[in-house]
Amino acid sequence: METLDETRRRPSGTRRAGPGWPFTILAVLVCLVLLLVLAGRFSLVPGLNDLFGEETKDRSGPALLESIQDMSRHEGAVGTFQIVVDLEKDAKYLPDAVRGTRTLYIAAGTVGAYVDLGRTGPESVVVDEERTSVTLRLPRAALGAPALDPDRSYAVSKQRGLLDRLGDLFSDNPADERAVHRLASQRIAEAAEESGLVARAEKNTTSMLEGLLRSLGFRTVRVVYA
Repeated sequence: METLDETRRRPSGTRRAGPGWPFTILAVLVCLVLLLVLAGRFSLVPGLNDLFGEETKDRSGPALLESIQDMSRHEGAVGTFQIVVDLEKDAKYLPDAVRGTRTLYIAAGTVGAYVDLGRTGPESVVVDEERTSVTLRLPRAALGAPALDPDRSYAVSKQRGLLDRLGDLFSDNPADERAVHRLASQRIAEAAEESGLVARAEKNTTSMLEGLLRSLGFRTVRVVYA
């Protein structure tokens, strides 16, 4: 049995390992993983990109055909448009930092102008007795629905208040951009109405029909839009 004096005189050359050694090992492992990730990110070590690279898997199901519709339209002109949509929604009594959204979106899309030849009938075609002259009465050209191009449309910036960010955590469709897409389609449709696409479609349709009917032996071809 050791006395108190002997315990005090015992050499202290060896010490028991302190409780911090697991944290040291963990820190070393974390550093090694970070070095490997950085090496793969900047291609410092060949082959690491395959180890830490991303892999995309397409698990989409097959496309389902819902309907087929026969078309009798002649698309005489197509316009390509681009617009910057700046959509802001604010709360009435709350600052923007708390409640509100603002989206800056670049939208690109096309609008086609067409003549619906399916609306014509036998009474729309008048041929003279000598079969050298023909008159066609066609409906006026119309504009189709705008088609946004997903490859050329993108959001430049999105600003959301605190409550909107919290709401996105519990939303099935966070950062929903349907309102922006609807506004972009509306603006592109308005621009198409002022672009002269309708007149261009009627002119091109007339040229197409004149070439077709003259190849059939008609010398005079008259196209009337009403």
